[in-house]
Amino acid sequence: MRPSLREDILKAGLKVMFESGYQGASVRDICEAAGAPHGSFTNHFRSKEAFAQEVLDRYFENLQGHIQRSLGDQTLSPRQRLERYLEIISDVLAADKWGRGCLIGDFSLETVSHSKRLRQRLEEIFEEWRAPFAACIAEAQATGEIDNTFDPVDLAEFLLSSWEGAILRMKVERGPAALDRFRKIIFQTVFKEQR
Repeated sequence: MRPSLREDILKAGLKVMFESGYQGASVRDICEAAGAPHGSFTNHFRSKEAFAQEVLDRYFENLQGHIQRSLGDQTLSPRQRLERYLEIISDVLAADKWGRGCLIGDFSLETVSHSKRLRQRLEEIFEEWRAPFAACIAEAQATGEIDNTFDPVDLAEFLLSSWEGAILRMKVERGPAALDRFRKIIFQTVFKEQR
């Protein structure tokens, strides 16, 4: 019995979709990158859309590991945990030489007008992604570490949406300036430490 190529196809698909986007990544390109015959793709995935959702879910699972390492680090204050998350992601983006952004952001730009399934999944991901940030922000507000004028959920939404925008600029500029600017401004304004 021949081994399943499903895992190889998923790994290759992530890479190809980062490089070419959802629309630009053909099933042929994905199979070629995986060293798999085209039939293997159709054996394992009902459609490119279903495949893309699995790739997106895997990407988000990896991102949740970064969230846990930063926001779950109880040795840091809540505000420091938020800073730590942005540092970790900046390091990941630097390792890719500023050329690869966030697949969630990329898919949000590219797929939502073409795929109801992916749009709905992205909406769910944003809600799941926002929750630990809102909890961390609420904790920082409760301890007086940051201002409590705004609702923690709104602040979490603002943080993640603005960060995604900074990542888009980073990809255009192929450098860290937009990320550095964002981090500096947000922690001296919105998440300014209370005296």
